[in-house]
Amino acid sequence: MAALRQLCHDLPPPDMAADAAITNHDSQLTKPPGSLGRLEDLARWAGQWQRTARPRAERVDIIVFAGNHGVTAQGVTPWPVDVTRQMVENFRNGGAAINQIARVSGARLHVLEVESLRPTADMTHAPAMDEPTFLRALACGMQAVRPDTDLLCLGEMGIGNTTPAAAICAALFGGGGAKWAGRGTGLDDAGVRRKAAVIDRALDHHATHLTDPLAIARYLGGHELAAIMGAVIAARYRNIPVLLDGFICTAAAAPLARLNPHGLSHTRLSHCSAEGGHAHLAAALGLSPLLELELRLGEGSGAGLAIPLVRAAIACLCGMATFAQAQVSEKE
Repeated sequence: MAALRQLCHDLPPPDMAADAAITNHDSQLTKPPGSLGRLEDLARWAGQWQRTARPRAERVDIIVFAGNHGVTAQGVTPWPVDVTRQMVENFRNGGAAINQIARVSGARLHVLEVESLRPTADMTHAPAMDEPTFLRALACGMQAVRPDTDLLCLGEMGIGNTTPAAAICAALFGGGGAKWAGRGTGLDDAGVRRKAAVIDRALDHHATHLTDPLAIARYLGGHELAAIMGAVIAARYRNIPVLLDGFICTAAAAPLARLNPHGLSHTRLSHCSAEGGHAHLAAALGLSPLLELELRLGEGSGAGLAIPLVRAAIACLCGMATFAQAQVSEKE
């Protein structure tokens, strides 16, 4: 844990020389300054973290981490836990939404069962993970990141995982279960109230341990959430920009922002989920979503849909002619 904490504190900064070169080149392209809006920011962001003035988005990976949760015994979801394994098989057979999105986005899709889908402990009675299990799940995420990746998209699958995600948010940012609990995969009003109460019980049970972001991730999180955190850390050290998916994915990465104020600088938020807590979380982290599509599926679906935006941003930066090349007169 000490080594992990040091990794999180010593995260490499962006390459500002690449940023300056991109800014200079962008100013010479055949367009009014700033006219491509946030696409210009995306191109600079990709270059900063790939450490080059000519970023790429040819080798794009989507990694979906799957895990199960003991807290489902508290009635926080109407779905049976068997659905997690069934959906993993659906991913592998090409039948899920993320398979179609990965195909049309030209991304490589990888699905990993964390801890063989063995459920975490029920966080209302015990830490969700003991320390060795937490570190093992985090290492699974770190090892899943390929060094040749230009852009990494992260997603998850796990019945009941909006509950640990909401609990992590409540522990990091306050507000209790009522602020962060949402409908997940179809709870009614009574189900949302029950879910909020479960979160509050977990917060009360572990209150003495929730001053440390890593302890919050271990006591309240899940195997797939820890793997996402590990993948975000590994991407930083391997110079790979990251697109975060929805509420669960963002919550999994959020402890890094509390450990290091620049811990998520190499990430962008692909979209804002329709899950109630996601807008609150994005605001707390200072993340502005690229898309607003009212998604609440998970699976990395929003991150996959944002891939063409990053590709377009890089294509404009690297493919457009300068005023001199096109022999177009510049503004006087």
